[in-house]
Amino acid sequence: MTEEKRINIVLAGHGNTGKSAVFNYLTGLHQHIGNWAGKTIEKLEGTLYYNDHTIDVLDLPGIYSLTTYSEEELISREYIIHQQPDCVINIIDSTNLERNLIFTLQLLELECPIVLALNMMDLAKKKGITIDFKKLQDILNVPVIPTVASRGSGLTGIMDKVIGLKEEKAEPRIHPYGKEIEDCIRQLSVLLQGIDLPYPARWVAIKLLEKDKDITQRVREKKAEIPEKAKRLCEHLEEIHGHDSSLVIADERSHLAYRISRETVTLIARRKISLNDRLDAITTHRFTGYLIMIAILGGMFLTVFTFGNWLSGWFDTLFKDWHAVWNNTVGTTFFASLGWAAIESVLALVQIALPYILPFYILLYVLEGWGYMARISFLMDHFMHKMGIHGKGCISFIIGLGCNVPGCMSCRIMESKRERFITAVLVTLVPCSAVSVIVFGLVGKYVGLLWALGLYLFAMIIIFLAGKLSSKLMKGEPVELIMPMPDYRTPQVKTILYQTWDALKEFIFIAAPIVILSGVIIHAINLAGWMPAISSFLSPVTVAWLGLPAITGILLIFGILRKELILVMLAAYLGTTHFSDVLSSQQMITLAVVSMFYIPCVATISVLWKEYGWKKAMAICMLEILFALILAGLVKRLLDFVF
Repeated sequence: MTEEKRINIVLAGHGNTGKSAVFNYLTGLHQHIGNWAGKTIEKLEGTLYYNDHTIDVLDLPGIYSLTTYSEEELISREYIIHQQPDCVINIIDSTNLERNLIFTLQLLELECPIVLALNMMDLAKKKGITIDFKKLQDILNVPVIPTVASRGSGLTGIMDKVIGLKEEKAEPRIHPYGKEIEDCIRQLSVLLQGIDLPYPARWVAIKLLEKDKDITQRVREKKAEIPEKAKRLCEHLEEIHGHDSSLVIADERSHLAYRISRETVTLIARRKISLNDRLDAITTHRFTGYLIMIAILGGMFLTVFTFGNWLSGWFDTLFKDWHAVWNNTVGTTFFASLGWAAIESVLALVQIALPYILPFYILLYVLEGWGYMARISFLMDHFMHKMGIHGKGCISFIIGLGCNVPGCMSCRIMESKRERFITAVLVTLVPCSAVSVIVFGLVGKYVGLLWALGLYLFAMIIIFLAGKLSSKLMKGEPVELIMPMPDYRTPQVKTILYQTWDALKEFIFIAAPIVILSGVIIHAINLAGWMPAISSFLSPVTVAWLGLPAITGILLIFGILRKELILVMLAAYLGTTHFSDVLSSQQMITLAVVSMFYIPCVATISVLWKEYGWKKAMAICMLEILFALILAGLVKRLLDFVF
C-alpha cells in the first residue's frame, strides 16, 4: 500500500448524533482506545480498508462548539488545525438541522475539508421533516450525504466523497455575517497578515471578537497591538448591539444557521402525534415520569440480581469439583497450593463478579442507546439542584454505577469548576459494578433482595447529604440545565455489544491479573504464617469496631485495587463461595457498607489526581476512609437491634 493511498479522517459533531455508530460501522474490530497526550479524555481511533485506500479514522469527543470552554472543545480544534486531517466528517442529527449547523459553520470557519453526514434520516422522515440535501450542498459548497448510521445506509457514499476530496479539494465558501461584524473581521484580518500563526486569519479575527482567551494570548505574543485593536472593535460592536461581542457573534451564527435551515428544510404537517412525542410526554411528566423511572431502574437492578444469581449458581455447580481434581492430580505442596490459589482467584472472579457485571453493562447501554438517559437528567434536575449541581450530573452518577472512572471523567459535562469537583466527589460514593458484586453477591443472595435495594437507597441518601454539605462548603450557585433531548430510537444490538465488550475488556485484562496476583500473595502470606500477625494488627478496627472476621482487614487493603477483590479473595481464602457458612447477616451488611464508601479504587484515585491535583485526591481518600469506618461501625451497632 503506497503512502498516497492512506487517508486520515476525523468524525466531529454533537453528542447523540450517531457518531459512535458511524465509527463502529467503519472501523469494526480495527479500533483501539487510548487517551489524548497528557489528558484523561478518551481517544478513539480505528482503521478501515476501502477501494484500495487505508483510511485512519479518529472519533473526536462529542462537542457543541469550537471554543475553549472545555478540554474536549480545545482538543478538537487544536487537532483539526495542527494535524490537518484530509477530511472532517461532520455528523449531523437531521431532526435538528438548525442547531447542528451552528457547529458546522464553525468548522467551515477553520477552512478544513468537510463532508456533511445528514444522519438519522429515518427519524427525520417519521417526524415529517424533508431536507433538500442538494440545495444544502450548494449553499455550503461541501458534499452532503444522507445517512442512517444504525443500518450502515449512506456510509460508503461518505467514503467515496472522502476519497474524491483527497484528490480534488473544494475551496471553502465564506458565509458573511452582518455588515458591522464583517467590517471588524476585515480590519483584523488585514492586521493578521504576515503573523506566524497556524490558524486561518479570518478564523482568528472571529475568535478575537469572541474574546477567546487562548487565541487572544497567542496573538498578543506575536503582535500586542492586535488584541488592543480587537478590544476597541468589540466595544464598538457592543455599543451598536447593546450586549457582549461574543454574544453578537453567536447570535449572527445562529441567525445564519436559521436562514440556511429555512431554505433547505420542509416540515410536512402530521395528522397524529408520533410515538416519540407520546413517550416523551409520559416519561418527562412530573408524576408518571418518576414512576416510570423508578420502574425502569428497579427492573434493571432486579434483572441484574436475578440473572446474576442464576449464572453464579450455574458456575458454582460447574466448578465445585475442580479443587479435588487439582489436589489429586498436582498435589498439595507449597507451589501446588500457590498454583491453585491463582486458579481459584480466576474461578471466583468468573463465578462472583462476571454474572452481575455482564447484565448490568448490557442494560446500561440499552438505556443509553434508547435515549432514556437524558430524560433521567431532566427529571432529576430539581433534586440535583438541592445538592448544588444540575441534572446533567445524574448522567455521571448513572455512568458511575458501571464504573467510577468514566463517571468521574464525564463530570466535564458540568459547566463550572465548582460543579465538576462536587459531582466528581459524589460519583466516588456511587456504588459501581464492582461494589454491586458485593451488594448482590453477598447481601442480596444471602440476606435478601430488599436489604440489597435498601443499601442502594441508603447510598442515595448519603450522596444527597454529601452533596448538600459540599454545596454549603463550596460557595456558588448551580447553573440551569441546558442539554439536548435526543429522540427515542431503537438500540442497536451491534453498538451495545461493542460497548459491553469495551467495558468487559477492562474487567478481563486489568482485573484478572490483579486478582490472580493478589490471590497468590494472600495465600502465600497465609502459608507463611503471617496472616495472624497482620489480622491482629488491624483487629481493633475490623473486629472490635466493625465486628467482622479478622481476615477482612487485609482484604480491605487489597480492595483498594478493585472493590470486587474483597469478595473474590474472601472466597479464595475461605475455600468456599457459600458466605452464609462463615459470615452472619449482620457482618455481610456491615462489610457491604464499608466496601461501598471506604475509598475509591486506584484507577478512580488516579483520575481524581489528574483532574483535580494530588492534594484534593488524597483529601477525598482520607475523608472517605474515616467516614466509611465510622459509618459502618454505627450501622453494625444499629443492626445489633435487628439480628
